[in-house]
Amino acid sequence: MTVLETLTDDTTVLRFPNGFRWGTATAAYQIEGAAAEDGRSPSIWDTFSRAPGKVRNGDTGDIAADHYHRMHEDVALMRRLGLTDYRFSIAWPRVQPTGRGPAVQKGLDFYRRLADALLDAGIRPVATLYHWDLPQELENAGGWPERETAQRFADYAALVADALGDRIGTWTTLNEPWCAAFLGYGNGVHAPGRTSPLDSLRAAHHLNLAHGAAVRVLRDALPPASHLSLTLNLHALRPLTRSAEDLDAVRRIDAVANRVFLDPVFHGRLPQDLVQDTAGITDWSFVRDGDLAISSTPIDSLGINYYSPTVVAAGRSESPSPWAGAERHVRFLPAPGPRTAMDWPVDADGLYELLIRLRDDLPGLPVMITENGAAYDDYADPSGQVHDPERIAYLHRHLTAVHRAIEEGADVRGYFLWSLLDNFEWAYGYSKRFGIVYVDFATQRRIPKKSADWYADVIARKGVEVTRQNA
Repeated sequence: MTVLETLTDDTTVLRFPNGFRWGTATAAYQIEGAAAEDGRSPSIWDTFSRAPGKVRNGDTGDIAADHYHRMHEDVALMRRLGLTDYRFSIAWPRVQPTGRGPAVQKGLDFYRRLADALLDAGIRPVATLYHWDLPQELENAGGWPERETAQRFADYAALVADALGDRIGTWTTLNEPWCAAFLGYGNGVHAPGRTSPLDSLRAAHHLNLAHGAAVRVLRDALPPASHLSLTLNLHALRPLTRSAEDLDAVRRIDAVANRVFLDPVFHGRLPQDLVQDTAGITDWSFVRDGDLAISSTPIDSLGINYYSPTVVAAGRSESPSPWAGAERHVRFLPAPGPRTAMDWPVDADGLYELLIRLRDDLPGLPVMITENGAAYDDYADPSGQVHDPERIAYLHRHLTAVHRAIEEGADVRGYFLWSLLDNFEWAYGYSKRFGIVYVDFATQRRIPKKSADWYADVIARKGVEVTRQNA
């Protein structure tokens, strides 16, 4: 149970449950650099970032935050923060450069060293097998729209589990498959940059299939106590009005944003309204007998990434769109409230709403907040400090929302702040800073921001300080 701890007559601490996991999260292509070292081959993001006009300022992840060479320095920062856990991703093209065949030991050695350094620091390593860096050779063979890629992913999972299963106890198969499928293949704003509604739906199915196949492999290869998960960026959807038309707009987007993954993974079925909505695009014949049974192989928890809500109404959106035809019936509107540097609204109620939905729809399934954070226009002042009060306010609001959901019965086991470091922010390049540690990319100097100190205090207290009137 959560508790209230009184500090003064005016303030109290919202305490989180014993054993609650406090972490940060990163992704390999966004921080590692060393893009051509020790046998690593190009991923779809290496290729995409070099295509003219795809990434702001022509930035690439070639160097990023140079974590590959500065890993021990970064683990020392984590230890200083008091993290209990660190969520990172393993770069598929660093471990298995072509997406086929034996592993590259130098690639695996990096993750062995990282896991060992974390364990020595008293921090649990949490590994994500796929955070969007598909080996380019697999994309050349068709990528996620092709069934073969799911099998290749299961083989890759087996290689990594065999090498790291003695060090890592918590595993996530995929990070945000919605982005991989619909931003990568639907509207092309992410790698590999394709714009095909059919390909996006095929990719979504094969990502679900890859997840389930990997879970089966991991269950066989890992120690029995290993914890297996999937991370989804579920959309907190709100209708503009309560009209039947606007409510149907929410239904359409919920099908292609949320239930396209939730239903196959947790119920072994396709959303029938999605099948009907997309009848003009596909008959879903690429779903074979037995696929949904594989996709729904049981897991131990669900990871949730949340940043802001989505407001929709009946109408028509401009294309290109990632929504596989749903945009012909739906308008997207800006949510009210303050904005981050990404122009995303700050609205912690959306996170609370998602957690309550999962409490009701998937009872008995533990949940982890695997990403939550905000980008702001941070800079080091003349004294070398980075003040980021907006980020502190954002994190405070969202942790308070998580606490509220736990109080109302949501089984939330941990919170991973995005992100530890400023990094390569995908199509935005280095123009957006999500880290609680500032990175001067010219020198690779790390400067903990004031939000890092604030988060360290939250971890030490195991809770968030609030005024009593807001407790």
